[in-house]
Amino acid sequence: MTETAVGSAGVESAAQSKSQQAYAAVKARIIEGTYTPGYRLVLAKIAEDLGFSVVPVREAIRRLEAEGLVKFERNVGATVSGIDPTEYLYTMQTLSIVEGAATALSAPLIDSVAIARARAVNAEMRECLEHFDPVRFTALNQDFHSVLFEHCPNPHILDLVHRGWNRLASLRSSTFRFVPGRAQESVREHEALLQLIENAADADTIEKAARQHRAATLDAYLSTTT
Repeated sequence: MTETAVGSAGVESAAQSKSQQAYAAVKARIIEGTYTPGYRLVLAKIAEDLGFSVVPVREAIRRLEAEGLVKFERNVGATVSGIDPTEYLYTMQTLSIVEGAATALSAPLIDSVAIARARAVNAEMRECLEHFDPVRFTALNQDFHSVLFEHCPNPHILDLVHRGWNRLASLRSSTFRFVPGRAQESVREHEALLQLIENAADADTIEKAARQHRAATLDAYLSTTT
């Protein structure tokens, strides 16, 4: 490879790196709620904040548009997309089924160490209720449920669960932001789930409890949109 070719490759790699950094930064701000639905994304301002030129930011915005997180409006420009309630409904309904199955299959394989880890996370969630932070609570919620379904021996079901959680993230779903009262109930239901697993309840009972837990969160959210 010639010296010129090497130099060009280095410039291209640096540009890709900045584009990736811009993509990660903007996506994080959308998911965390810093950029709320309808927020106008001014490329020059974002570029200035990140210390980049506009080019990698524009590439990042295009990528986020392809993922559905950003949309272009005529005479407005790039704005953060709103949460699609229908997509959220379908995602939560699907996740309640596959996560319930994964949790039931995992239960016999969850040892006392994993139970203790889940309880520690749930304790953090309980503390989080005092000065409620929906984004942190949602992250802890995922950590808690990961302990319960990560031992699922069926890789296909586990893959569907991961896809469901990833889709929720792309929807920027922190349901608890809209129904903070549901958070306290969720913590109590977590403990009930752990007790079922500790007491070696049958798979159907555990699966039903896990599904109802997810469905209760969905119902609470839907009650605010009707």
